Amino acid sequence: MVDHAMVGDVAALLGRGMADNPLHRVVYGTVEADAARAHARLMRVLVASPRRHVDVVEHDGTLVGVAASAPPGGCRPSSGTRLRLLAAAAPEGPRVAARLVSWTGEWARHDPAEPHVHLGPVSVDRHLRGRGIGGVLLARHTRSLDASGAVGYLETDRPEAVGFYRRFGYDVVEASDVLGVRCWFMRRAGG
Repeated sequence: MVDHAMVGDVAALLGRGMADNPLHRVVYGTVEADAARAHARLMRVLVASPRRHVDVVEHDGTLVGVAASAPPGGCRPSSGTRLRLLAAAAPEGPRVAARLVSWTGEWARHDPAEPHVHLGPVSVDRHLRGRGIGGVLLARHTRSLDASGAVGYLETDRPEAVGFYRRFGYDVVEASDVLGVRCWFMRRAGG
């Protein structure tokens, strides 16, 4: 669980960093400031969940990267967290809420039945992409997977992220369109 004092900063970075993701544009709209605000509101609920591990990278005291994960058996939000997520989505209106439910339901349908550590959300502040921050987060994450022998799993809607995750041992196990956006479902073998 992330330090309570950091929840707002973590959520804001996830909102900013993911506002240009293809699914986010479909769900929240194409005005990035609105998408960032709406997604940050939801992420505030998700990252505050005691079932989430949140790793961060800071540079000169500023948060620049975030990777959240859920332990085996913990990737689906509890019923209480789901209710808080719906309440956080309510200000965006019924259209956004319906799309969020459709999106998350479709991604959940692909969750493997085997025990796994579910990676996500992961984001780097957009103006800092390509500088190795995501690599630092993924290296830490995969070291933890290797130490525990756990299977890793994630979803992405960013085509360029597929190659990035492959460099850390994740393989595409399935691909599917969600709300008209191509998504990749990736697994990393346990050891």
